[in-house]
Amino acid sequence: MVLIIKRILSAALAAALLLACCPAARAEGQPSVSADCAVVMHSGGEVIYEKNADRRSLIASTTKLMTAILAIELLPLEQTVEIDPAWCAVEGSSMYLKPGESYSVRELLTGLLLASGNDAALALANCAAEGEEAFARLMNQKAEELGMESSHFVNPHGLNAEEHYSTARDLALLMDYCMRNETFAALAGTESATVKEQTYVNHNRLLRECPGCIAGKTGYTQLAGRCLVTCCEREGMRLICVTLSDPDDWNDHQRLYDWAYANYAERLIGGDLRFEVPVVSGSAENAQAVPEELKLFLPNTALPVLRAELPFFVFAPVKAGDPAGTLSVLLDGEKVAETELVYEKDVPLKLPTGSFTERWMEPLS
Repeated sequence: MVLIIKRILSAALAAALLLACCPAARAEGQPSVSADCAVVMHSGGEVIYEKNADRRSLIASTTKLMTAILAIELLPLEQTVEIDPAWCAVEGSSMYLKPGESYSVRELLTGLLLASGNDAALALANCAAEGEEAFARLMNQKAEELGMESSHFVNPHGLNAEEHYSTARDLALLMDYCMRNETFAALAGTESATVKEQTYVNHNRLLRECPGCIAGKTGYTQLAGRCLVTCCEREGMRLICVTLSDPDDWNDHQRLYDWAYANYAERLIGGDLRFEVPVVSGSAENAQAVPEELKLFLPNTALPVLRAELPFFVFAPVKAGDPAGTLSVLLDGEKVAETELVYEKDVPLKLPTGSFTERWMEPLS
């Protein structure tokens, strides 16, 4: 059995090595919001603020996040769709499609995400599946794939329906997934666009008013109240905010982002961090073990400790990239992250002085 040595780095050194803090802790001084339900989530999945995050709620047109990503994944963007008059008769917000005319999928997505067109939602759903019910099944399948455990969809537009609901946490997961798609991110972050001489201005005011806001989707019905899902990126760190039934959603999102960016950061383990492992019968006395890059998201006040677990020694030859051990990140004695340590360079077996042939030919005494 190989003996393992544990090497502990001080909190001060660990804090200097990291570029961000931990998902297990929460920063103090959280702002209060008017929303019935709210979440702030780092793009890595860590939730740092929540209020009734798992309460099932009506979500209005934030439903169209799911409609948009499915349409993008299932349909060619330049495919044309002839508009059925029935799709234009739907109530609520509209991009004012003209019956009988043809629009590209890209144009319909523009009207869906900027103008929140219910008509565009029906057009995309009927193009991607055999009717609204079939599309709803696809929506629910996708929700299950994404781990949206408390969501159920029955339509592509979000008009009130008893079995149509989600949660703040689930919508954050959905937005995180959507923002990994370049087409979605570009469309949802567009401030205005013109389709067939009709100009649409994005309903998401935060694109113009909140520093770093790069995308979002609004929603409103009288029963659901004001719903808002946004994504913000400052200095390379991406956060997602969701509020449901929030009469002060624009201000709440800005307050939550300002608080989050003031109190959290991303920290990177790697770079110059190295550990030495003695090598037996090697061409060098020690092999260098380095961590695979690990990015953490933690409160600024956190003082993480790094713990390396490595063998007391290793036999040559050592190959670069081979596993050497593990590096754990501890906060208040609890492990919050772990990454693998690997050998940085080859350490060949040390050969005896002189060749075997030369020594065999030496005269006997």
